[in-house]
Amino acid sequence: MSTPKKLVTVFGATGVQGGSVIKSILADPKASSQFAIRGITRNANKPAAKALAEKGVEVVAADMDDPTSLSAALKGSYAVFAVTNYWEKMDAQDEEKQGRTLADLAKEHGVQHYIWSTLSNITKTSNGRLSKVYHFDSKARVDEHIEELGIPATYFLAGVYMSNFPGQDIRRNPEAGVYELGLPVPTDTKMPMLATEFDTGKFVKAILLNREKTLGKRIFGAEGYYSVSELMDIFAQVKPVDGKGARAVTISDEAYKAELAAAGMPPFGPKDPTAGSMPLYVQEELVQNWKLNDPSAGGPGYYGGLGLEESQSILDEKLVTWKEYLERSPELKDLK
Repeated sequence: MSTPKKLVTVFGATGVQGGSVIKSILADPKASSQFAIRGITRNANKPAAKALAEKGVEVVAADMDDPTSLSAALKGSYAVFAVTNYWEKMDAQDEEKQGRTLADLAKEHGVQHYIWSTLSNITKTSNGRLSKVYHFDSKARVDEHIEELGIPATYFLAGVYMSNFPGQDIRRNPEAGVYELGLPVPTDTKMPMLATEFDTGKFVKAILLNREKTLGKRIFGAEGYYSVSELMDIFAQVKPVDGKGARAVTISDEAYKAELAAAGMPPFGPKDPTAGSMPLYVQEELVQNWKLNDPSAGGPGYYGGLGLEESQSILDEKLVTWKEYLERSPELKDLK
């Protein structure tokens, strides 16, 4: 008689992080033989959710602001991958409330392995110098609540999304005729990079398979540290024709804010299209989001200056490098 599979409930099932987790478990014979997946999404009838159901995922609809639906979603779960989306409302208090509610319910349902997608408290680690990186701090405050509850937990900290750069922060400067990455930090500033849609699942799957080794640990989800200049040097190597002369540049805080306002940044903009450009507090938040990597600005470092070796030691798969990510990026497919 075969052993029943343990139920892993994955929030954000059709999103970047949750979707990667589900994909990795399904693709791995060892993991898929041990774990059944319940994918949580707001709308179980959308095409992406139906596609998961066709792959054998139990798709359940739940709303992050509805504790009753969340409780039903967690029922019977052995493990949970919990992730929240600050950018949906751009409200740190709301995100913290959602995170605390999920943790409370995990405690109530006796979840044996709670994997919380979190980030560092930058206000604390920068000694108050950088106090407006709200989407970091809100998640970090939930860490403390999880610890107080005594839930058996592992903390997953995704690195800088590689997807933020192609077609977004890397832009062609029409006056100079070259591609540029302009950020409000020195070009030698290093950041830990993650191909989130490909590699989040590799880390979380490894966390599930190494429960005893990872309980209570903070797992840094990144392939490697890259400076801003290195990002553009590699871009020029991958796209030697169109990327010729590609460069990293340091721009002022105000210039970066102006770029954000001019671009509108639809994924991060206000819900009301008549409200104008991005709220000013979000512009400052994104400036500080880069500066947390810059020691000269009082930045403590994304992971507090710690290395990636211990976190990567649990993996049995190769991570996607920045070069490989650029080579497969659909946003850059027309560049030579």
